[in-house]
Amino acid sequence: MRHTLAVLVENNPGVLARVAGLFSRRGFNIESLAVGETENPAISRMTIVVAGDDRVLEQVTKQLRKLVEVIKVQDVTRMEYVDRELALIKVNAEPSKRAEIIQIVEIFRAHIVDIGRKTLVVEVTGDEGKINALVNALKPFGIREMVRTGKVAMLRGTKDIITNGREAEA
Repeated sequence: MRHTLAVLVENNPGVLARVAGLFSRRGFNIESLAVGETENPAISRMTIVVAGDDRVLEQVTKQLRKLVEVIKVQDVTRMEYVDRELALIKVNAEPSKRAEIIQIVEIFRAHIVDIGRKTLVVEVTGDEGKINALVNALKPFGIREMVRTGKVAMLRGTKDIITNGREAEA
């Protein structure tokens, strides 16, 4: 099973390396990792997707909580949350094929962010399924390069990681 963890950490140099090292030392694979500053510049938020059973999740969570810079760890997998990824996809686009590619891009509500003589760069945001579907639709044209951010996730409504997924006071 894939688990999505929301992790609040102190925004200090080397924290990402320590978190990644923890997974590496334990032999756990990080399927997706996104990290960035929160509304508080002293705190960063990591969204980590890891595969494994409940035992693996429990081990990972316990080890994360032992790190001094880790403020909070929350498994949001079974909670109601919104998640998104961003991908940039450079696709072969001969002039005779551009209209067809543009039509596909519009269907997925994606955007063309760069036009080259023989390529287009497409920007798409959405859940993993949407991005995978667009990638599959563009494969026949020839994908030259692609980069994905990994998943970011946030609990729905007034629930948040600080309150352990309970309703927060307004």
